[in-house]
Amino acid sequence: MTAPGFTGISHLDLSVSDVDASVAWYERVLGVARVRRVEFASRTMVVLLAREAGLVIGLNAHTDRPGGPFDERHVGLDHVGFAVLRREDLDTWQTHLAALGVEHSPVADGDSGSALVFRDPDNIQLEIWWSRPRTPSADHPASAS
Repeated sequence: MTAPGFTGISHLDLSVSDVDASVAWYERVLGVARVRRVEFASRTMVVLLAREAGLVIGLNAHTDRPGGPFDERHVGLDHVGFAVLRREDLDTWQTHLAALGVEHSPVADGDSGSALVFRDPDNIQLEIWWSRPRTPSADHPASAS
């Protein structure tokens, strides 16, 4: 049986320790816009929008959160990668992060693309990623027009 398809990621929800501090950081660093704040019985959620990408990001502070910072070695989320269109966009991001005092890796170039890695206030690894254009191979020739 073939699985039904989907068109992309509609939203990303992250658990944070201090929702107000995280909202301020995401607004400042990623340039997202605050859409709304919702108070639930066991958590506070702030919805953010990355307009250019059309991505909704929810930051959630749970009242019964277990201790300790995020650690990608635990089962669950490893990291979040945000795409850019051009390799030089990574250099622009690197300059932006440095100007804000956000600790980050140098841009790392690899066979499939390039990455710039940094972490949010809860140690969640974030990445700005550029995919190297793929060239047709003998196994996957370009479609004829």
